[in-house]
Amino acid sequence: KAGIPLSVMKVLDPRQLKPDSTETERILTVFDETIVKLEITRLIPRIIGSLERFARMLGPEITSSLLELQKLSVEIQDLLASPGDEKRRTAVEQRLKCSLRNTLRLFLANPLLYHGLKYEVWVRESPADVFIKAFKEFRDFTLERLLTSPDEEKEKIQFMEDISLRIEKHMETISALQAELEAAIQTRDEEVNSKDEKIENLKISMENLAKECKADILQITKEGEKQQKEDEKASQERCARLEQDVLRLRAQFKALVLEHRASELVLRKKRCKTERETEKWVQKYDIDMAEKQAAYEEVEAVYNEEKAQLALLMEKHALLLQEYTEIEEECRMLKEKAEEAAREAARRNEAATYIQAFWKGYLVRSIYKSKLKKGKGKGRGRGK
Repeated sequence: KAGIPLSVMKVLDPRQLKPDSTETERILTVFDETIVKLEITRLIPRIIGSLERFARMLGPEITSSLLELQKLSVEIQDLLASPGDEKRRTAVEQRLKCSLRNTLRLFLANPLLYHGLKYEVWVRESPADVFIKAFKEFRDFTLERLLTSPDEEKEKIQFMEDISLRIEKHMETISALQAELEAAIQTRDEEVNSKDEKIENLKISMENLAKECKADILQITKEGEKQQKEDEKASQERCARLEQDVLRLRAQFKALVLEHRASELVLRKKRCKTERETEKWVQKYDIDMAEKQAAYEEVEAVYNEEKAQLALLMEKHALLLQEYTEIEEECRMLKEKAEEAAREAARRNEAATYIQAFWKGYLVRSIYKSKLKKGKGKGRGRGK
């Protein structure tokens, strides 16, 4: 920015360009009047649509002109809808053009009215706005071309090429950083997805193990109950037989009692064994669950660590973006300083031009006076 030529700075900011000839001023006047006419023409349909509202502001002359323009517009639309009479259509078009020119002259004669209507009339955005904007840009471009010398144009082109190269380098750097960031994010997402899948598989296996344990416990419980019912039924049958044979088998009573107690002891042992196996399965289930919980906590710790690394990468990206914004702001300030230096140099050049002109006039007058004095001295010598 510090090495930007003054002529290039002048061309890059059209607001600093000022007309330096009568022809340029005339061309700009024609452009400005055309822009005003285009803006008035854009407002006319909306004004005609609410003519009663704006009649007092417009006055009788402009109101009658707008009514005539509306009448001719309707007539030309009817002729265009039913083509046939070309002469009449041509005549109506000519009258419409004349009426529009007259209306525009009336608005241009009263600029305050036009500026007031700009804020009173609300018009939706239309293709006419795009055309007016493009025409304004063409006016600025023409002014720039009129006030730009070939040397300044070459300097501007060279400067824009240099700026383009710098921008491309910055964009390549930004693209590389963005690619690195996207790659890091993608890698992190893939790792997180794989770990999520592992966690989901572990959950499913834990659920399946819990279901299997419950099924085994239910089966063992059912078998124990079934065995218990069978034993109870057998015991009842034995009791019935013993009651029937009590008188006949009194001698064998003690033996039968011992046999019954032995059978009961076997059943108790079997029941204790079943309870121990159940407790063993429950302990095994608790151990498996504890191991899987530990594995889950390890996976979660790794996930949190990678999440922290991602946050650091995001902070670095924010710092880079802030530095880029500061560089742009510094460029803008340097540009403003260069523009101020250009204006100061122009004022100094103008002052130097005035001083040189005054000094040249003084030298010419001094030489002329010395010649006049020499001529008078020679005339006197001849007379003597």
